[in-house]
Amino acid sequence: MTRIAVFRSLAVALGTISMVAACGGGSNSNSSNLASDQTLSFPMVDDVGDLDPAHMSAAVDIDIFRNTYSGLYKFDDQLNEVPDIATGQPQISSDGLTYTFSLKHNVKFSNGDPVKADDFIFSWDRAAAIQGDYASVFQPVVGYDAVSNGKATHMDGLKKIDDYSFSATLTAPAGYWFTETALWTAWVVDQKVVLANGKATDSTWASTPDTAIGTGQFKMTARTPKQSIDFAPVANWWGGSTGTLTKVHIEIVADQKAQLTKYESGGYSLIGFANQSLTPEDVIRYNSDSQLKKQLNLQPSARTSWIGFNLCDSSNQSTACKGQKPSPFAGNGNGKLLREAFSLAIDRNQLVDIACSKGTACTPATGGVITKGLKGYLGDNTDQWAKFDATQAKSLLQQAGGAAAVGNLTYTYNASAINKAVCDNLASQWRQNLGVTVQCASTDRASFFNARTKCNYTIFRHSWGADYDNPQDWFDFLFDTNGGSSGSCLSDPNIDKMSQDANQKPLSQSLDEYKAMNKILVDNCYTGNLFYGIQQYLVHPYVKGAAGNPLYDNYWSDVSILSH
Repeated sequence: MTRIAVFRSLAVALGTISMVAACGGGSNSNSSNLASDQTLSFPMVDDVGDLDPAHMSAAVDIDIFRNTYSGLYKFDDQLNEVPDIATGQPQISSDGLTYTFSLKHNVKFSNGDPVKADDFIFSWDRAAAIQGDYASVFQPVVGYDAVSNGKATHMDGLKKIDDYSFSATLTAPAGYWFTETALWTAWVVDQKVVLANGKATDSTWASTPDTAIGTGQFKMTARTPKQSIDFAPVANWWGGSTGTLTKVHIEIVADQKAQLTKYESGGYSLIGFANQSLTPEDVIRYNSDSQLKKQLNLQPSARTSWIGFNLCDSSNQSTACKGQKPSPFAGNGNGKLLREAFSLAIDRNQLVDIACSKGTACTPATGGVITKGLKGYLGDNTDQWAKFDATQAKSLLQQAGGAAAVGNLTYTYNASAINKAVCDNLASQWRQNLGVTVQCASTDRASFFNARTKCNYTIFRHSWGADYDNPQDWFDFLFDTNGGSSGSCLSDPNIDKMSQDANQKPLSQSLDEYKAMNKILVDNCYTGNLFYGIQQYLVHPYVKGAAGNPLYDNYWSDVSILSH
């Protein structure tokens, strides 16, 4: 399974879709308490990358442009999947192959063009042809391969029924696919605007405010690359209220100290939207001051970091293991004992304190590899190998043959300040608690990921940020024998079999099975889970509704500015 292909694994239960408003909810602030200036302003370190939904993959871009584009379905602030342009759930044929979608009749693009079935078919064909990072959302659809290979321009599985309904037929049943229609790759674009500004696959239209046309509550009104972006609510938006904000102003400021100085003088409403953060020293200062702490909101972020163990040996069925020297961490005998020893020898509270700005950037991972706050999390303190027990760790190491069993060991990571801090602390703890010397080695990002995917490292840094709230996102990409990219070359037939079964069902019917798969990972210590991510929001007291969930910021329509 390739990196692109695995993203079709993203799903949420069909049975959990809620018939509520498509928007983020709007502001409930009393109008008499509102400030006259309803401008939301915040900084970003780097400019947005991809403005075209068919190309988007970065969390920064998605967090911003989910306010300007939309599709059949979207996720609200509680991560429930709700209808957006669709009238409700699709009709699904008895064989599970054909999905029929009905559209609301009043939906318009921000330029006033009506949204019809042809626009969705055009948008989905276009995304399949462009082959962005998430194009494989449409891989299950009949005809995807021909379009992705440039042999066709239309997926045969997409059929227009009338102006406000169309169907999609899949090559095989896929219980997860319904929710993939809520991803950004499936957002609808105005085919008239796109074609008027070039070929269907061109993206120039998306970078210019006049032609960046979507169906969301806000529209881009001005942009100076690498400097600023402005947005305004869409007048007479088809969905009703757009909240109280009259403007959203984003500035690109690389200097985080300068960002904070401007925030503290009232120049920004907040810092933290679009996946931004504070410097380590500043977040510690705010968190340790009883008054300043009132402005700091630390929320779970859907990312887990763990120790990757190479599991290659002669019995491993992963193709990447063929011809490789057996890893000391492989197998269910001494290899398992070593994995357990290296995990138990880590005081995660110490690690988090040192490497994660005294716990303001991450929290100890004690409930399995799936991040706390997401479906599939096993519960606090359920990972028996995530506790600190130096005595048991030493005993397990000796049972496995002592320090000689691992030889000259190097822990490899892609270069960054936090990754270095993590490795330095791990090496220090392993030396003190196990008597094992581990060298730290960093490499550039591209080289690291290329080598890790080939399972070239014996022990290494790994982390995963969820795309949305479904365990399928983790298992299909990371822990599948036929193409998992965890870098460990995990090959467990029980997980493979359970995953294949679970993937055919909605999450309401498969969650317990995914949890059982997560428990297999824990019981075998396949991942030495270290910590879960935290998203930092620094928000003035007069800014209401500015927060987020483990995956996304709140919609801008949730935010209001009170008198101050």
